[in-house]
Amino acid sequence: MNADRPGWTLRRRVGALLTVVLVLLLGLAVAEALVAAKNRQDIDAVMVRSGPLRVQGQELLSALLDQETSVRGYAVNGDGKDLAPYEAGLTRERDLVASMRDLAGDYPGVLRALTVVEERAAQWRATVAEPVITTTGRSGPTAGQALITDQTRQRFDGVRGAVDTLQDEIQTVRQQTADRVNETSNLLVVLLIAAALVVAVAGALLLLSLDRMLIRPLAALAGQVREVAAGDYRHHIEGAGPPEFRRLADDVDAMRQKIAQELDEVRQAQERIEWVNSQLQKQAEELTRSNRDLEQFAYVASHDLQEPLRKVASFCQLLQRRYAGQLDERADQYIAFAVDGAQRMQRLINDLLAFSRIGRLATGFTEVDLNKAMGDVAAQTEAARQYADAELTWDELPVIRGEEPLLTNLLANLVSNSIKFRRPDVPPRVHVSARLVDDEWEITCRDNGIGIEPEFVDKIFVIFQRLHSKDAYPGTGIGLAIVKKIVEYHGGRVWVDTGADEGTAVRFTLPAAGAVDAGPVGRQPDPVSDGTPEGAAGDAATDGMKETVG
Repeated sequence: MNADRPGWTLRRRVGALLTVVLVLLLGLAVAEALVAAKNRQDIDAVMVRSGPLRVQGQELLSALLDQETSVRGYAVNGDGKDLAPYEAGLTRERDLVASMRDLAGDYPGVLRALTVVEERAAQWRATVAEPVITTTGRSGPTAGQALITDQTRQRFDGVRGAVDTLQDEIQTVRQQTADRVNETSNLLVVLLIAAALVVAVAGALLLLSLDRMLIRPLAALAGQVREVAAGDYRHHIEGAGPPEFRRLADDVDAMRQKIAQELDEVRQAQERIEWVNSQLQKQAEELTRSNRDLEQFAYVASHDLQEPLRKVASFCQLLQRRYAGQLDERADQYIAFAVDGAQRMQRLINDLLAFSRIGRLATGFTEVDLNKAMGDVAAQTEAARQYADAELTWDELPVIRGEEPLLTNLLANLVSNSIKFRRPDVPPRVHVSARLVDDEWEITCRDNGIGIEPEFVDKIFVIFQRLHSKDAYPGTGIGLAIVKKIVEYHGGRVWVDTGADEGTAVRFTLPAAGAVDAGPVGRQPDPVSDGTPEGAAGDAATDGMKETVG
């Protein structure tokens, strides 16, 4: 395996190393299994075969000695009871021989030695034991003893020698098996050591490979990334090691290039923003100067222009009263035009001043009870309602945070418009209600007047925008613009509900109490009329009450 072969991925390299280690370990495991099986087989041979064979060899010698002793005792006494050990020893010999043949099936040398023992024992019985037993039984002990000589004893010594040879062969087989057990045990130890060495070598190679292929390239890449993170966005990041790391380095470098490009764009945008801010600063300064000029104009309009305008209006009215009917009809008409123009100019100047001061001169936000404000509105519009036979009602209204003069002016403008834009021969009916929507109060001023076409619902809130001529409906066209500015100053919005079945429904929202911070502190001008007649204060209406004038 060439782990350094160019183009090999880290996964492929690690996989190849692990495959080689796995093959080696599997080979060692198979060898260990075979050696362990052989070891168990040899141990079984020692414990189950050669050991019992040795014991049974000793028992076989004992059975033969019992036979020889029984024959000699019978030859001395001639008592048939002395032959019982001989019969028992013969039976025991046969059983032991059969058992030993079964155990020595895989040991040819043992089988040959056992056969020799059988043959010599049979020869001893045929030439010594049987003749002694027969002679003693027929001729008496003396005749039997005569047959037991040194030659007969030598024949039994031959049987004993055959048994010793058998024992030696069994011991040899047992020793050979024990040696094989030791060899297989040692081989198992060697195989285990080899497996441990394979694991250790593989671990060392894996650690060295990971250090060279993983840790070092990652450390180098991390160092380059830290340089970039420190602010050197022009530093080119180069990868080393496996293809995955080189691709990772390329990706990081691509990200660096993108960040550097975006930083360039941000710097350019920042420069543009700074330039725009400088321009805005200049414009703000211009607006500040313009506001000062407008405030100066408002002061002039409220003081210097009012005085000559009042003089023009007063003298025109004096001309109208003194010379009415003394001049021709056209002269009376001209004087009436002059008086009306001067009065409308006064109302227009007052309304413009009120519109410009909304949000600039404030009394500060407080808790405002709209029910009390509606009572003030009812008092302000009493004369107009009497003139038009109008009915004003309202439901329970909330307490909100705001400027009470502005909110009263807001409601007064809506109610005045509802009374002014009424249908001929239909008594006006105006109703104010409120409902909580999420964290806002939605307040509705609904009437049964002439209504508004859907295409004009946005136009009516623009200053000086009128849908009717001043002869049909008097006014300056600023009332609803003031309404919108007051609502937006309090953080709400205003619109016309185009789904009303009859008349007009103007809806506006105001934040619920506690949702608005206190506004600027200042002085709010008095409520402004849009030309509708106003009367003195009257009775205020409360929850569920209605203000009706017949």
